[in-house]
Amino acid sequence: MLRRTLLALSVPVTAMAQDRPVRLVIAFPPGGSTDILGRLIAPRMTELLGATVTPENRSGASGAVGAGFVAQAAPDGATLLLDSGGQAVNPFLLRGLSFDYRTAFAPVTLLATLPLLLVVRAELGVTTLPALLARLRAEPRLAAYGSVGIGARTNLAMAALLRRAGIAAEHIPYRGGADQITGMLRGDVAMGFTSIALAAPLLREGRLVSLGQSLPGANSIAGQGFPGFAIGDWLALLAPAGTPQPVVERLAAAAADAVNQVALRPRLRELGFEPAAQGPEALARFLEAERIAMGALIAAEGIRLDG
Repeated sequence: MLRRTLLALSVPVTAMAQDRPVRLVIAFPPGGSTDILGRLIAPRMTELLGATVTPENRSGASGAVGAGFVAQAAPDGATLLLDSGGQAVNPFLLRGLSFDYRTAFAPVTLLATLPLLLVVRAELGVTTLPALLARLRAEPRLAAYGSVGIGARTNLAMAALLRRAGIAAEHIPYRGGADQITGMLRGDVAMGFTSIALAAPLLREGRLVSLGQSLPGANSIAGQGFPGFAIGDWLALLAPAGTPQPVVERLAAAAADAVNQVALRPRLRELGFEPAAQGPEALARFLEAERIAMGALIAAEGIRLDG
């Protein structure tokens, strides 16, 4: 793997000439997991590519605004997309898009996977998932949750959990993870799934309480009466369709090196990221499997743009 990475980085590519800037379009607002990871890896990618990699937030429509911008960019390696699970969800929910998620992008590499945490406001006074569900059944007015958008993993995870628990709840979508947390602290909603990166400081301050995580492991939702429950998130790097394969390979190698930096591992672990860079072919297979799984989940949960 190391040898392949070094070989890919050593290949001269005219489209990525020395000092030519690279726009790293982040499909979500500042402060969320996608933004955090993009800004952590950009400096190392700059070193390896010999070009300044500049993160640029273009958020909206569950990531579709940023994706649409990159889909229309020149396929020369100078504009990249850092996106998340919306890649596998938006094709089933968003109509009238000017691009097709399946054909508009050249997969570069998966970057990381991460679990989601189910959190509640500390003022709610519950510290376990069973206690939360009991409270919601006793006081239905409290049954409102936030997410980063209709069809986002934070929406799908909560919809699936509440459906299995037999509880109806109002869904309030926000523009991004930071807005979602602000809404929760403000009292707009009682609960929601969010990333470790966003929740950690507020958990330490005692303003939020974690009731479990969405993937198998310590204090998992699956281990609290919901066997098989597993809905995590992931982050990936993509380029416009038609980007030359040598450029894609070089970008993938630089991104893999950046996300696997030894010095970065403690920080990534603290934020809940699990590096998962395996190159363009692996990402293509991963995206196809995700779209099949998410299409089935959206149909089963009845997720619609109107709620």
